[in-house]
Amino acid sequence: MKSFKFKQFEIQQSADVFRVGTDGVLLGALANIDAAENVLEVGTGTGLISLMLSQRNLNANFLGIDINEEAVNLTKLNFENSPFDLRLKNILHDFKTFKSEEKFDLIVSNPPYFEENPSVKDILARQTVELNFKQLISKSSQLLSEKGIFSVIIPLEVGEGFIEMSKENQLFLHRKVNIYGIENSKIKRLILEFSLNEMVLNESDFIIEKSPRKYSDQYLELTKEFHVFEK
Repeated sequence: MKSFKFKQFEIQQSADVFRVGTDGVLLGALANIDAAENVLEVGTGTGLISLMLSQRNLNANFLGIDINEEAVNLTKLNFENSPFDLRLKNILHDFKTFKSEEKFDLIVSNPPYFEENPSVKDILARQTVELNFKQLISKSSQLLSEKGIFSVIIPLEVGEGFIEMSKENQLFLHRKVNIYGIENSKIKRLILEFSLNEMVLNESDFIIEKSPRKYSDQYLELTKEFHVFEK
């Protein structure tokens, strides 16, 4: 499968691992990484999000975790071939049983969000077969540092339940980015960020395309240090 080239790194892809997509790019570009020293990505896939975040924060150390052995091998390859490899590590592990003496300043995930269904495409990456929202939220709450941020991208329709479930686990929403696929359309995705401390909610809007197949100025500005756009 064809690789995906960014300005500072390249993503090797596989038909058996969830490919580079807009959701991952948005989370990699928008997640609050500024103050983080130790970062955990749950469900690395190709390693895209950690690579983008490592480019944005040159001091943070990253640990990726995935239950899919093929994804772990692919992430390892992409990490090793990047200029940030010394700060990047990934392991094969089930997040539900993951333990760490060290807390994390940022836990980031583009989680599976479809209920279990007959589709055989990208089952582990797309369906809540191995990891559901309750498990992801509960474990993240335990592993987050006092100043830490839990950051996810999910569909609008599951956002309200995710926010309520997080609150039940002492994770309080403090940032919400409403993602519109195209200008003047309905909200498609949400980037949600939580912390262990209650604070004023920061809510904003983000538009991917201004018209079909034409990126918005907002998207072009956000991704200018990553994407190699054709002229």
